Amino acid sequence: MTLTDQIRAAARQAPVSGIEAVANYGRDRPGLIPLWAGESDQPTPDFIGQAAKRGLDAGETFYTWQGGIPELRDALARYHKRHFGMEFDPREFIVTIGGMQAIVLALEATAGGGDEAIYLEPAWPNFAGAAGVAGAVPVPVPLVEGDNGWYCDVARVEAAVTARTKVIFVNTPANPTGWTADIETLRALLDLARRKGLWIIADEIYALFHFGGRRAPSFMDIMEPEDRILFVNTFSKNWAMTGWRIGWLRAHPSLGRTFENLIQYSSSGVAQFLQRGAIAALDEGDAFLAAQVAQAQAARDLICRKLQETGRVRFSVPPGAFYLFFAVDGMTDSTKAAFDIVDKALVGLAPGIAFGRAGEGYLRLCFHRRLDQVEEAANRLADWIRKT
Repeated sequence: MTLTDQIRAAARQAPVSGIEAVANYGRDRPGLIPLWAGESDQPTPDFIGQAAKRGLDAGETFYTWQGGIPELRDALARYHKRHFGMEFDPREFIVTIGGMQAIVLALEATAGGGDEAIYLEPAWPNFAGAAGVAGAVPVPVPLVEGDNGWYCDVARVEAAVTARTKVIFVNTPANPTGWTADIETLRALLDLARRKGLWIIADEIYALFHFGGRRAPSFMDIMEPEDRILFVNTFSKNWAMTGWRIGWLRAHPSLGRTFENLIQYSSSGVAQFLQRGAIAALDEGDAFLAAQVAQAQAARDLICRKLQETGRVRFSVPPGAFYLFFAVDGMTDSTKAAFDIVDKALVGLAPGIAFGRAGEGYLRLCFHRRLDQVEEAANRLADWIRKT
């Protein structure tokens, strides 16, 4: 037996990212435009970096509060009040090592040991991967692509519920499709969770990257305080902080001690000087975020127009997030196509199969970049499509 054979099966069987495979293949190509990852090419704005530097210069390098420094939890409450129009208790917010740790903590609190966790597919692969590592069984329910875009058939979700189901993971606006739940769909999902005694893990990290209004509909708009909903979020997308690895989890204040304990036994908290930068992002970053959303919308419209002109592409214009999930006539193997596009078009895309079986036949493109880069990538892709 090898050493690998002797480690825990759930760890050994953690899936390899299909996005990473293409990125590793193409990342060193001169002149390649990388649109495979969910981030912009914009560095973190200086007002955030300077706030973190002041904390570092002040010696904020010691152990700190497990749930986050009080000033950051206060800032999170202010941010949510500003964008969601209601009062929030700072104790509802737990600061995490990125949105990914928030998801892991939410799973650790709700599912494991053969429990089932339902999620909507095509889906960002990390939830299913994390659920499996936690010992839970990830259960995909396909979204439907109709004439008016992607939608969630709640009856399909209910049909997937079994006696072992503990949680429904809902990402809206969604990666990779851009699907954005309307308030009626959120009500139906919440009603289902209430009737079946299930938790909802709500991934609403793209709530403000919404092109139909100031923000996307949220479970916060319809929930009661005692509803079993955990919200996971991150500073990565709104404020160009992907490398900072800082996020948050929102839960009922009564669960604060539980999540602080889970943090104690995993990461022991987020560096205090990084939290100073996060406070600046929340309190001073609305104008930066608004400019990013406006640029993303312009880039979305540009890439959609350019690809539509080929006459060989099918997609639903995404109302939220910053991805275009599209199919090309005749393309059946998305991984092969993604590698071919690296070689022949010098554009890096994510293969649809990386987002589950429901994603095969599609490619994902992140358009959250400078318009000149998006236009050049669109021209290269259009040329590849016409020649394929």
